[in-house]
Formats: sequence, structure tokens, C-alpha cells
Amino acid sequence: MDWDALFANVARVIEGAGVIIMAIGLAVVLLRYLHDALRKGTENYRRLRVNLGRVILLGLEILIVGDIIRTIIVETSVQSVLVLGLIVVIRTVLSFALEVEISGSWPWQQRPAD
Repeated sequence: MDWDALFANVARVIEGAGVIIMAIGLAVVLLRYLHDALRKGTENYRRLRVNLGRVILLGLEILIVGDIIRTIIVETSVQSVLVLGLIVVIRTVLSFALEVEISGSWPWQQRPAD
């Protein structure tokens, strides 16, 4: 097995882990939401959104790692680097928006005390 094939498989495993984390995380977050909804809590929906946002952020970060490995080591070309750059920009903007949604403030602002 050559290095390109090995790292292509590593990238696939990392990307698969990101997808699995998001799928399992979604199931856990929804089960927790249903459990809390049965207890009639008042902050259930907000907690669902925050926890789901955290799961998505974690999954996106792992997917970015897989994309970087694939682009840098396996598919080295100008086009693949440009595609990677676009993917990273889109995922970074999405991550930034999710972080603002989760925390309720801009990253450069002091967060309110809980």
C-alpha cells in the first residue's frame, strides 16, 4: 500500500468519524430533549438548540481535518486547494454563526455570567 492510499483511507475514517459523531450526537441530544420535555422544564428548547449546535460544531471541526488531510496529502492540485479553501471558509462562517447562537454574544464581547 502506498502513502497516498493510506492517507486517503485515514481521511475517509476521519470524515466518517465526524459524520458518526453528528449522527450519534443528534440522537443523544433528541433523547435528552424528550426526557427533559417529559419533566416539563422551561428551558428545554433553548438547551436543545445549544446542545445540537455543539454537536454540529464538533462534527464540522472533525470534517475539516479530514478535508485538510485529503487535500494536502492525497489530492495536491491548485483546484483541490481552492476547493478546500472554500469549504473551510463556509464551515468557518457556519461555525462562527453557531457559536454566536450558542453563546448569545459575539466572540469579542464579554459573555454574560450564567
